Amino acid sequence: MNRVLVVSNYKAGRKKAVLNKKTLRKFLYKYSEYFNIVDICDLENINTSEYDTIIAMGGDGTINKVLPLVVNTEKTLGIIPCGTANLLAAKLGIPTNIKKALEIIARENSKKIDVISINDKFCILRFGLGYDGDIIGKTPQSLKNKFGYFSYFIAGILFSLRLKAQNYHIIYDNYNEINVKACCIIVANASNMYKNIVSVGNQSKLNDGLMEVFILKAKNPITFFIEILNILFNHRVDSKRAIYFNTSKLKIENKWTMGHIDGEKQKFRGNFEFNIIPNAINVIQ
Repeated sequence: MNRVLVVSNYKAGRKKAVLNKKTLRKFLYKYSEYFNIVDICDLENINTSEYDTIIAMGGDGTINKVLPLVVNTEKTLGIIPCGTANLLAAKLGIPTNIKKALEIIARENSKKIDVISINDKFCILRFGLGYDGDIIGKTPQSLKNKFGYFSYFIAGILFSLRLKAQNYHIIYDNYNEINVKACCIIVANASNMYKNIVSVGNQSKLNDGLMEVFILKAKNPITFFIEILNILFNHRVDSKRAIYFNTSKLKIENKWTMGHIDGEKQKFRGNFEFNIIPNAINVIQ
């Protein structure tokens, strides 16, 4: 670890990154030859070519912002989880305690993991439409500031009481087609939710060259909770309530919708085209 750029989101996770800044600086003085700490808002003004290690200090959205800097490069990605959810860190076994997270970075043990390309964007965790998009996009910041990650659990229960289904035309592996009315679609590189308690995928490996697709067809809260119980007890099979499959290539027809990429809400226009990029990032674990 020679030249290190830290991209910090001081607003993430009830401003945890602010509290960790002093500890981070002591670490960088000891383990790096040169370092620079920048706020995520100033990232576009930074020449990143001179750095060999990029550290994302924030949540899953912060990691997503630095993806263009590290995908298919020789740079290494480090993670200091300070966000609300920190799902990628949980999947990789990186603790939220900053001293323990920095110990992992100091060892510099790394592995290659996949990334999903969605049209002109990158996704390292998951993409969500419908119910999943509503949880991310409509959970008030005031609720997240007060309850942290538990706020998503509260929002999940509330939104399950008013499910809204839309018609989707889906093509995967170039020739398989699905016409479905669904209240939620998740396309995941890592399908863990609520830390590692729940997974909407059957394999959920970060380096298997596949995306996991979960389509929820539940029409009311009763069928919704039946499927959630199946997920909790690892009984994920196709039924009238849900569809599960893996693929390396996917298309979803879309006109206009709200959703999220790696926990950041976005408005989408036009069709989605998903492709897996195998071994795209070298991440410290």
